[in-house]
Amino acid sequence: MPVEIDIEHVARLARLELTAEEKERLRAQLGLILEHAAKVGEVATAEVPPTAWAIPRVNVLRPDEPTPSLPVEEVLANAPEVEDDRFKVPKIVEVE
Repeated sequence: MPVEIDIEHVARLARLELTAEEKERLRAQLGLILEHAAKVGEVATAEVPPTAWAIPRVNVLRPDEPTPSLPVEEVLANAPEVEDDRFKVPKIVEVE
């Protein structure tokens, strides 16, 4: 069953300026795409549970285990400026 598409409206929404030839070609292509999408909807899926992913997903992160931190001196070794065992950064405040 052919699908009727208002290609001028679609082109306007996409902010496209199309020639008459492009409109006819796209009308046919979009019609075929919509027909194929309708066929996908006809697949018997009553016994298939809805899922968010096509394949099962698992957590791929390592376990969160506490480890000792670096010493403060080592962390701040390459800092351009240090103040009271902290990084010193320029003050960024906009006042009107």
